[in-house]
Amino acid sequence: MLLAGILIGFLIFSIISLLFSASMGPRVITGIPEKIEFKFLYTSEKQGWIEEVTPKFEEWFYQKFGIQVDVILSVMGTHQTIEAILHGAQPVAWSPASSIWIPYLNEKWKKQGHTEDLVEEWTPLVVTPTVIACWKSFQEKYNITGFSDLIELAKSGVEFKYGHPDPQLSNGGTTAVVLEFSTAAGKSPDQLEVTDLNTTEVLNDVETLESNAVYYGSSTGFFGSWAVENGPDAINVFVVYENVVIDNSMKALKKWGDQLVAIYPEEGTILNDHPYAILNAPWVDIWERFAASQFLLYLLDPLSQELAQKHGFRPANPSVPLDESIFNEANGVKFEIDVPVLKPPSGEVLEAILTVWAMVRNPGVRG
Repeated sequence: MLLAGILIGFLIFSIISLLFSASMGPRVITGIPEKIEFKFLYTSEKQGWIEEVTPKFEEWFYQKFGIQVDVILSVMGTHQTIEAILHGAQPVAWSPASSIWIPYLNEKWKKQGHTEDLVEEWTPLVVTPTVIACWKSFQEKYNITGFSDLIELAKSGVEFKYGHPDPQLSNGGTTAVVLEFSTAAGKSPDQLEVTDLNTTEVLNDVETLESNAVYYGSSTGFFGSWAVENGPDAINVFVVYENVVIDNSMKALKKWGDQLVAIYPEEGTILNDHPYAILNAPWVDIWERFAASQFLLYLLDPLSQELAQKHGFRPANPSVPLDESIFNEANGVKFEIDVPVLKPPSGEVLEAILTVWAMVRNPGVRG
């Protein structure tokens, strides 16, 4: 799918570039705007990368086409982006943390009376697995290797402070509780059935782990910043994306003298592919679509993908090698993902997990 998206994108680029070729000049075509503005709605864990690369794209676009472009950036958690779109935010391009939410948005969109999907095509921008993050001292003390260890630790009465983003607001929180429930049920997420979620044993295991929660953040990227700001006394172990660990590990070491490390759950992890979609919406005009398609190509360019790695993301462009100077134990992560990569649950199970989690979450935790 990625290669197909890249090929389609470059085909669009080639056609439009012909229109702006030096021999024709940009003024041959009537109606060319002097400036294009388009809104890009995306998730917080990508914020550092997107904010760094966007000014470079705007400069490149002007040099290439002689048109000023202004990318209006709007950042929030995945669920919040969906709600924003459904309630009138009107972005041109959208990038949630995972493509598992695209059918979800399309279904909600059609329930509003629309006949066509809001998202018809998308392309992964970067890849990052869901991991268990904790302070190195805590990991060494309890030898945490996965969610089974956390559940057993909680059942044995060991007091520790746990957390993850709110699954009703954030994709990172959703993948966290999916992995909690699949571990408790002893099944991979794609094998889960709704009935598995309501067994006494599964409910008790997840509720026991969730009883140790001290914080539910609104987005995964913001959660990592909160953990580093508040330190080991505030939270011991939490579930985020791998890139959040890379972004915050050295900051944590400098501030607290203790490093953040990523634990790749032995039960398996879920990969988050951060799709980029130009919305099939009535508010998107041809020039906004053109500029947004160029932004996609720019984000997939090897230089942009290399920059994404500096922010902790694995490249989606297969021609870009993984940077060993970034993905290493010194930064709290591994070069290779050496645990099973799991498939997400069905839409029915996913919606049921969000409902059941609200019953077993720690009721004393607001944020």
